Amino acid sequence: MNLTGARSLVAIWRNGRDTGYFSAIRRRPRGDLDGRTLLCRTGRLAGLFPDLRHLPGAKSAIGMPIVIEVVMMSVAAIMLMLTKVNVDEVPKTATLRAGVVAVIGIFGLAWLGDSFIAANKEVIVPAIGHLAEVAPWTFAFGLFFASVLLYSQAATTRALMPLGIVLGIPPQFLIAMFPSVNGYFFIPTYGSLIAAINFDLSGTTRIGKYVLNHSFMIPGLVATATAVSSGLLLARLMF
Repeated sequence: MNLTGARSLVAIWRNGRDTGYFSAIRRRPRGDLDGRTLLCRTGRLAGLFPDLRHLPGAKSAIGMPIVIEVVMMSVAAIMLMLTKVNVDEVPKTATLRAGVVAVIGIFGLAWLGDSFIAANKEVIVPAIGHLAEVAPWTFAFGLFFASVLLYSQAATTRALMPLGIVLGIPPQFLIAMFPSVNGYFFIPTYGSLIAAINFDLSGTTRIGKYVLNHSFMIPGLVATATAVSSGLLLARLMF
């Protein structure tokens, strides 16, 4: 059970009524579960057997992102045909609106963050480098706050991990610091965060009055700090 479900359980225990989370599960169409099962199994097969992703005459297999997109669209089309859903009503649903917001958030904000870092790389990267030279463990903070701006683990890793190697930080410590590239939850504008807030029918997942006091802040900080601390401890003990 996720954090939303746990909060709903507490609300039910306090108020003696269903806040919407479990009602939504009971109302969930069976086709939704079957479609996701088919999607997961097809994706696993394509990943386990690359030969399934080879097109006639192609030199290499189709990438998994494209396969996932094709399978998702195919499963969605099959579900629409089998369930005879009124397609005109689909764009009006909260799920689709949340999904569109998530897409815009992911691509738009990631592009914005990447452009910002690219334009100011000469200022940001040396500043993080000077701080890491004095105290190498602070490089994790640099990774974290860079990921807040970049909205991408891959972009943060590509931009700063080479700097960590140049600074002479041992590889095992860089690996231990890797969880700190997941700082995009800090500012609640990432697509998946917005979608999660819209999907939560119980209303317990929300953005607070001061923006940063949102539902993802404490779990995100605790998870990141615990992962990095545990990794650094293991790196110290094992190497």
